[in-house]
Amino acid sequence: MADHVLRLTGATLADPTAGLFAPYDLRISDGAIEGLYPSGSLSGGKPGREIDLRGCVLSPGFTDLHVHLREPGGEENETIETGLRAAAAGGFTTVCAMPNSSRIADDPEVIRSIVAKASRLALAELLPIAAATKGLAGMEITDMAALKTAGAAAFSDDGMPIADSAIMEEVLYRAKGLGLPVIDHCEDPGLKHNGLMHEGEISREIGLPGLTSVSEAAPIARDLLLARHTGARLHIAHISTREGVYLLGHALRLGAAVSAEATPHHLRLTDGELRGLNTNAKVSPPLRSEEHRQAVAQAVSRGVITCIATDHAPWSPESKARPFAQAPNGISGLETALAVAWDTLVVRGGMAPLDLLARFTLGPAAVLGRAAPSLAPGMAANLTAVNLEMRKEVEPGSFYSKGKNSPFAGHTLQGWPVLTIYQGKVVMERGVVSG
Repeated sequence: MADHVLRLTGATLADPTAGLFAPYDLRISDGAIEGLYPSGSLSGGKPGREIDLRGCVLSPGFTDLHVHLREPGGEENETIETGLRAAAAGGFTTVCAMPNSSRIADDPEVIRSIVAKASRLALAELLPIAAATKGLAGMEITDMAALKTAGAAAFSDDGMPIADSAIMEEVLYRAKGLGLPVIDHCEDPGLKHNGLMHEGEISREIGLPGLTSVSEAAPIARDLLLARHTGARLHIAHISTREGVYLLGHALRLGAAVSAEATPHHLRLTDGELRGLNTNAKVSPPLRSEEHRQAVAQAVSRGVITCIATDHAPWSPESKARPFAQAPNGISGLETALAVAWDTLVVRGGMAPLDLLARFTLGPAAVLGRAAPSLAPGMAANLTAVNLEMRKEVEPGSFYSKGKNSPFAGHTLQGWPVLTIYQGKVVMERGVVSG
């Protein structure tokens, strides 16, 4: 059985569920955590392979609630395989795929095909998020029960808001009955006004039409009220505004079953990135002003926002090379997510390391209604090791993702995943993904 044993030595174990942040060795046997042992006790002369993790933190594997893998139908921009390789490179052992591929995931067969392909690849767990309405049109609700049976982990019309309040209310009621969350893209189409970036000083300077923060906050307010009314679990995707953070905090104080995620790019960047009309910084929701960035970052640090999710949106170089108004929104974010968040919130912001890791592990699991991930014996060996001191320049050309569209190109960041283990198997080591 030695071939099925891994000994991880020298690391500081970080388990947000147990509140553990201390040096231990860890042994994996047949895909599960066998036990934790005093540091140094597993070194040398024992069955199985030993991996020296001195200088690293070892945590439960990361979960990303929000990725776009483009398949089926958009394979020129990403495939399930290239997306899962990018996930492994970024330390993620579970990713949730949004339904707005070219062939929309509003049919159980699409859900089953996604699950089957990811299972064959065995690089990371892929949880499909099914469309809440047919064709993401916001008019006719999908067969949500059949989609859950096929493998859907949540429902969302991500990329397209559900504008009809009665439809949104019914989606929430049905999701509650099925025990699954609704992931909410909050944008009021009537307040969009053809905006291309955040409305503010920079948009006026550049001369581009802007999107106000109210265009996000107004639907957040509506849907938080509907969530409290229905008792459903509602998760706000890619929250980006100070007003949205305030409304979320108020709903939590009222006891609503709500949560939210922030993206690494909204934690780090502002609308100033668009002064050169850099399409790699064009996203939806748009990068906001510094006051909004600070509000979102503080909410993540305080635990009002419990999840960091990438909104990984890969595009071909040709797509992003279009004029700014025609270029698609999105950042290829799986491979830089931890480094951006660590460098921004821990290195620069003083956030506790265990709290930051909770936003990649414990928070997402709670949204999905899954058992809290931990390093306890018997748990599945889905693990991520992070070198906290490693400083590295972002080189999009080396991404495993087909999408090289990153505004972080050339940035030097501190804190990088160096080992990803999925189901007891090493799928990434020192930046190299296996297979």
